[in-house]
Amino acid sequence: MTTPAGRTSNRIRPAVAAVSAALLFAGGCSSGEEGPGEAAGGVPVVEKGRLTTCTHLPYPPFQFERGGKVVGFDVALIDLVAKDLGVQQKILDTPFENFKTGAFLNSGECDLAAAGMTITEERKKNVDFSAPYFDATQAMLASKKSGVRTLAEVRARGLKLGAQAETTGESHAKSRGFDPVAFESSDAVLNGLRTGQVDAVVIDYPVVQGWLKDKANAGAFVLGENIETGEQYGFSVKKGNDRLRAAIDKAIRDARADGTYRKLYEEWIGPLPKAGS
Repeated sequence: MTTPAGRTSNRIRPAVAAVSAALLFAGGCSSGEEGPGEAAGGVPVVEKGRLTTCTHLPYPPFQFERGGKVVGFDVALIDLVAKDLGVQQKILDTPFENFKTGAFLNSGECDLAAAGMTITEERKKNVDFSAPYFDATQAMLASKKSGVRTLAEVRARGLKLGAQAETTGESHAKSRGFDPVAFESSDAVLNGLRTGQVDAVVIDYPVVQGWLKDKANAGAFVLGENIETGEQYGFSVKKGNDRLRAAIDKAIRDARADGTYRKLYEEWIGPLPKAGS
């Protein structure tokens, strides 16, 4: 979610529900009774035998539930890190607004955050980022019946624009002079389009790609302008957690070198851009 990352007058789910977000596991379950531990290479982990990842669901194709399991591009990459460290990945669904502050990292609930998160200077003040693992752009998706293809047309016709709250999509819309309707999740953004709450949305291009693979979506919506923002995604760790950050960077480098990155990219996102990683 390239971020700062949107939601709206339906804005944010109740705090209690957010804080008590369900635990979802990728790569095995845990009793939760184990205390802190140490993974291979002396990497500290908040739960022995686990690499606990904070994310925000759903955000396909990066992380989402399928068949009762959390899967996606981010999940697959962090599984590589966990394998190198000799542990299993455990995924915790958390509110996205906490990712900017590093709250769940600082409280010891998670070892890292993986949520299609854009690296920004503002966020670097609160967390340390891995090397970039994905080059991202924004895109506008509109309902076909709206007849618009650009943000300029949305403005000229006085139509409603939406975005996911606390994301860079929302920030970009605001930078263009819009007051976008903010939705809590990417699924809520799409539903807002489908139900006519908004006429167009700005959101990460890979998410739009995933939506348009569905024939029903492709029949109702159309891809508008592609917005180059120079954004890159990174995984975040607690400030000063250099060993884990180095382990993540190594897994990313190795995956690029041995072809695993390309394989996962094509599996979860699509053809790897020629200028891509």
